[in-house]
Amino acid sequence: MDTEILSRIQFGFTIAFHYIYPPLSIGLGLILVIMEGMYLKTGNKIYEDMTRFWIKIFALIFGLGVATGIIMEFEFGTNWATYSKYVGDIFGSALAAEGIFAFALESGFLGILLFGWNRVSSKVHFFSTLMVFLGSMFSAVWIVVANSWQQTPSGFHIVGEGLNARAEITDFWAMVFNPSSMERLLHVWVGAFLAGAFLVMSVSAYYMLKNRHLEIAKPSFRIALLVAVIFSLAQLFTGHTSAEGVAKNQPAKLAAMEGHFDTAAVADMYLFGWVNKKTQTTTGIKIPGGLSFLLHQDFKTPVTGLNAFKPEDRPSQVNSIFQFYHLMVAIGMALIGLSLYAGWQWKRGRLFEKKWLMHLFVWAVLLPQIANQAGWFAAEMGRQPWVVYGLLRTSDALSKNVKAEQVLTSLILFTLVYATLFVLFLYLLNKKIKHGPVLHTIEENKISENSRRENPLMNQ
Repeated sequence: MDTEILSRIQFGFTIAFHYIYPPLSIGLGLILVIMEGMYLKTGNKIYEDMTRFWIKIFALIFGLGVATGIIMEFEFGTNWATYSKYVGDIFGSALAAEGIFAFALESGFLGILLFGWNRVSSKVHFFSTLMVFLGSMFSAVWIVVANSWQQTPSGFHIVGEGLNARAEITDFWAMVFNPSSMERLLHVWVGAFLAGAFLVMSVSAYYMLKNRHLEIAKPSFRIALLVAVIFSLAQLFTGHTSAEGVAKNQPAKLAAMEGHFDTAAVADMYLFGWVNKKTQTTTGIKIPGGLSFLLHQDFKTPVTGLNAFKPEDRPSQVNSIFQFYHLMVAIGMALIGLSLYAGWQWKRGRLFEKKWLMHLFVWAVLLPQIANQAGWFAAEMGRQPWVVYGLLRTSDALSKNVKAEQVLTSLILFTLVYATLFVLFLYLLNKKIKHGPVLHTIEENKISENSRRENPLMNQ
């Protein structure tokens, strides 16, 4: 393999591994805010114990997210020097904003969140929890803005020519609110909320199957289920809005996602299928004219196909993009069905009676993660052959002096290190889950009862 392919694989691998953790941090942060808010409102110590337990899980996830994210910044300079020079002004502004407005906020209050119990008031601690959650959301804002600018660049002009060319900001807010940033941000946020909700439901379902920590497990599951119902339905809206934006701003990507080749023909919507790039045909189960209807509210309106673009300007891996996109959509629909069914059983008072459903939720934690990864792969592969859409080709963005064997060596080393980190993460996560929450309410009652037995004066 050549340097370009290896560099793309390396960056794709590192960002895919990193992207396991930020969605969990954002989603779990929202649930922590709800849990601690319930404690402030009701004074029920169970909610405090619940929050304390999930903060430990949050801290582990946050730590791995920071550690795995740092390496990507170095890859910009080592493997993608031309790209870094070209987008440095844009990315520098966005990443600086993340550091000032997001990471500083998140990390600044993290210490109080982790160690502030019994040291600050309940309201101050809740405020810290809220700030950490908002910090994680703001961090996503600037990362998505930077990435969306690559998809739909705006608010800039080009300075210099050839190898010395670079994009320079002319309008900061036009760069921030580029044509795809807000719709993609909402889609990312909702996916993160679902990742956090299904993590909580997975662990809670495990406890209920083991008949352990039921005081924590049942209310935790209910809170997370409410979040899952709301945001699985919201994902329908954000996904549709995002697809409309792709159709408008990146029609070649949408055509690849749907395996649509005809230049100006009605577009079918495939539930699943297979794309043959050589014969330019897509086979599978489809709704005739379905894509045309979703985009134009008419079954007969044509949709731009891949053949409308020069071969060198089309995404090359059409079937892979098609499969990743449809996998994301299928999982999204499955999350809706699972969440609504569980909500219906909750309403009937039978939610925790169905062991098979709890077993299903234990493993359902994987679904939002797979959907998030598949969505990112579809979006990034669909942008090809451009690293900055319509401006800079991926093949031109590489470092000129990096050799394929150097990239391969670092890829192998990264794989070993990341595999070790992932095993360590699973070990520590499993250890914390097996240990379970500490119920301070019960412990306080035991201490009080023992004190009465040892000191008869307390009974007077």
